[in-house]
Amino acid sequence: MSAKKKVGTIEFRCTSCGYTQPRWLGRCPDCGQWNTLEETQSVDAPVAGLLSRNAAQISPVRPIPLSSVEARDGTRLATNIPEFDRVLGGAAMKRSAILVGGEPGIGKSTLLLQAAAAASTNGRIVYVSGEESAAQVRSRADRLGLCVDRIEILCTGRLEDINRALDELNPVFVIVDSIQTVYSPDAGAVPGTVNQLKLCSHELVSWVKERDSVLFLVAHVTKDGSIAGPKALEHLVDTVISFERNDDDVRFLRALKNRFGSVDELGIFQMTATGLSAFEDPASLFIVRRNGPIPAGVSVVPVFEGSRVFLVEIQALTVPAKGSLTRVSSDRIDAARVSRIAAVLEKRLGLRFSDQDIYINVAGGVRLAESAIDLALAAALYSARTDIPVSAGVALVGELSLAGEIRPVQRLKQRVRAAVSLGFSPVIAPESVDGCVAVATLTDAIQRIFGRSALGRSGAERDSARE
Repeated sequence: MSAKKKVGTIEFRCTSCGYTQPRWLGRCPDCGQWNTLEETQSVDAPVAGLLSRNAAQISPVRPIPLSSVEARDGTRLATNIPEFDRVLGGAAMKRSAILVGGEPGIGKSTLLLQAAAAASTNGRIVYVSGEESAAQVRSRADRLGLCVDRIEILCTGRLEDINRALDELNPVFVIVDSIQTVYSPDAGAVPGTVNQLKLCSHELVSWVKERDSVLFLVAHVTKDGSIAGPKALEHLVDTVISFERNDDDVRFLRALKNRFGSVDELGIFQMTATGLSAFEDPASLFIVRRNGPIPAGVSVVPVFEGSRVFLVEIQALTVPAKGSLTRVSSDRIDAARVSRIAAVLEKRLGLRFSDQDIYINVAGGVRLAESAIDLALAAALYSARTDIPVSAGVALVGELSLAGEIRPVQRLKQRVRAAVSLGFSPVIAPESVDGCVAVATLTDAIQRIFGRSALGRSGAERDSARE
C-alpha cells in the first residue's frame, strides 16, 4: 500500500503546463520548458474539500432538450473607446470574461482605467487592484484627466473579499489587475500558482456568467510574449486580447481568441501624455514618407487587418553568405514564406538566392501572414538582389504560386481604392479593376515593375551562376 501524500508537503509545479513532481528540475519533463518549476505546497486536499462543500450546496443539474432553449443575441456594453470596441467585436458582450495580456509597462492598466472611466455611463465599475495602491490608481486617473465618480476601487488580492464586494455592488464592469495577484486560502498561501490561477479565475468567471456584467482580467506574460500560467486560463475566458508595441509609442491591440467576434481586427493606439489615444491616420502608419529617391529592396502592399486596409512597406536586403550555410532573418513575415518566394524567383527568373543571406523587415512592426503579400515580397527580393528600386508610387498585391502564376486575392477593389486614396498608382494586381494593372505571371509582373531590360539582367545572373 503506497503512502499518501501529506497536505502541505513541498512539491514543484510547472508554471507552463501544471506538471507536478517532488524535486526541482531545470526542464519540465512534460512540456519541455526551461526554469518553469516553482516550489509550492500540496493543496489537493483543501481544494477537494472546497469542491465537495460546493457540490453539497448546489442542486443537481439535469439536461434539457436543446430545442426548448430560447435563442437570444447577447447584449453588448460599449467601452466607448472605438479602437478597443473594434477588437472586442463591436463592444464587450455581457456575461463574458476578457483576458488582457501584454508586457510590463505597455499600458494595460492605463487602457483599462480609461475604459472604466469612459464606460461609467453604463453603471457602476469595480476596479480590483492587487499590484497598486488606491492612491497610485487615483494619481494615474488625475494625470489622465479621467472622471472616476462611478468607479469603486478595491485594493486586495483575496478572492473572498472580491466576491463579497461584487455581490454587494453588482457592477456592470469588473477589472482585476492582475489575476496573478488574486489568491484564496483554499488553494494555498502563495498567489500566482497554477492552482490559484485555476481556482480564482473559475470563481470570477462563474460570477460574471450569472450576471449582466463584463469581467476584464489582466494577465502577466512570459519572456516570449505568451500569457503566463496554464493554458486552461485562456480556455476559461471568452476573449483573449494581446497588447503589443513596436519600437515607437504605437501600441497594437489584437484578439487572439474571441467567441463573439472576429480575431482579425487590429486596434492601433498611440501613447501620449494624456494616455492612450487612437492613431489619427492608421492607413498610412506602416509606410515611410521619403523626400529622396526610393532605395532598392522596398515595396508597398495593401493588406487587410480585420475590416480595414493598411498600406505596408516591405523591406528586403540580400548579402553574400559568409559561410557554406545561408540564413533567412524575418521576424514579421514567416521565414518559410520568404524562402519559398526566393525559390520561385530563382527557378522562374534565374536570379540566384542560394548563396545569399536574406533579411526581411516590415515598417511599423506589424506582422503579415496573408498570401496577398507574395507579389510585393517577390518585388522587394528582386529589387534587393539586382539593386534596381521599385518605381515610386507603385503598390503591389497578389498571391504567387510555385509555377510563377499571380493568383487573385480577396477584396481587391477595397485594396486598390485604399492605395489610390494615398497616392499610389498604378497598383500591380492579378485582376483588372479601376486603378490597377493586371499581370498573370511573375515574369509579366517583373517587366511591368522594372522594365523590359530587367529579365535580361536576370539572365546574366543565371549565366554567371552556371559559369
